[in-house]
Amino acid sequence: MQTTLSPEFQNTLAGREAEAILRKCVHCGFCVATCPTYQLLGDELDGPRGRIYLIKQVLEGAAPTRETQLRLDRCLTCLNCETTCPSGVQYGRLIDIGRQLVDQRVSRPLPERRLRAWLRHGLGSPLFGSAMRIGQAVRGLLPAALRAHVPQRQSAGAWPKGRHECKVLLPAGCVQPSMAPNIDAATARVLDAAGIQCVRPRGGGCCGAVKFHLADAEGGLTRMRANIDAWWPLIERGEVQAIVINASGCGAMVKQYGHLLRHDPRYAGKAARVSELAHDVSELLPSIVPVLRGRLRQPGGVLAWHAPCSLQNALRLGGTVEEHLAALGLPLRPAAHEAHLCCGSAGAYSVLQPALSRQLRERKLGYLQGERAADRPAAILSANIGCITHLQAGADVPVRHWIEVVDELLPA
Repeated sequence: MQTTLSPEFQNTLAGREAEAILRKCVHCGFCVATCPTYQLLGDELDGPRGRIYLIKQVLEGAAPTRETQLRLDRCLTCLNCETTCPSGVQYGRLIDIGRQLVDQRVSRPLPERRLRAWLRHGLGSPLFGSAMRIGQAVRGLLPAALRAHVPQRQSAGAWPKGRHECKVLLPAGCVQPSMAPNIDAATARVLDAAGIQCVRPRGGGCCGAVKFHLADAEGGLTRMRANIDAWWPLIERGEVQAIVINASGCGAMVKQYGHLLRHDPRYAGKAARVSELAHDVSELLPSIVPVLRGRLRQPGGVLAWHAPCSLQNALRLGGTVEEHLAALGLPLRPAAHEAHLCCGSAGAYSVLQPALSRQLRERKLGYLQGERAADRPAAILSANIGCITHLQAGADVPVRHWIEVVDELLPA
């Protein structure tokens, strides 16, 4: 796609990166067919190709409007379009750049500014855990819309005490320890059973995705640097062999640290090493399965499977969990249709675009749960805290991380 940058963008890193991405686009439209928001709304500007044109216009000097902002806001950043693009357009990076540029030029109404500020600063705050505990204590009194984002309180169980030669760093993240603490504990127990020890770093927190995808690139980069500082002593001393992440959305962001900090002279090398060491926990399954095969009890009932967009599109690990859990005697049933489409969680999307998010969730749950009571699975499994919480708010059955089920079926 021929692009002529406006002078204000010609000598900027964002402008040059966006131009390189735009030049790959051949306007073929394959992306439109796989875009969830285009399927719901049927408008070209609510699909990747239309949004690419809007960003191109801004980069060429056109003044963005609230309408431009709205169209970019509606994007889930699910990256499904990237999987069908024959030209390799890095749409995810382009939409982040476009949102940043538009938000710098288009003022939002005060309620939107307040909500986005709360999301940017609140989700990664040390106070989030306290706020979540209060919310869980009064959950029954909360309005339905708010209650959907407050899961019931969960016990994590014991952290394993085993010591193993193979050690991996397990970051704490931000919301997961408060919303679903059992995921981390279950991860540690399963890896312990396979001879791998999970080590917790001192410090660190949010991976930076919330700020970065809400047009606060510098705030996101600050979070990334803080995590690198917290993790680096363990990496530098060779005390861990990998960074294992059990929220696929966070893993997708950590994998980008090297690219996003490549121009930072202090952090470029460290960021590249962190991205190299970062693995979704499902990437350890080839090592785990031979050790655990034959040791698990059988589950009671069918287990449905929802692959998060971050797992199948960003990390390109579609099929990994299904293949290896089947080898452990835990076959997963994918959604009857549209298994590749987003559930509507998409980070903060369910808060910022609740109507579209609910439509996508109900569509997804219809295919996961089936139309008849006889088709209901015993549980829906996924791999990302956002998807799990979002789906659970509308599901008739438990929604869990797949590693929790593996942990539960381990012999006592």
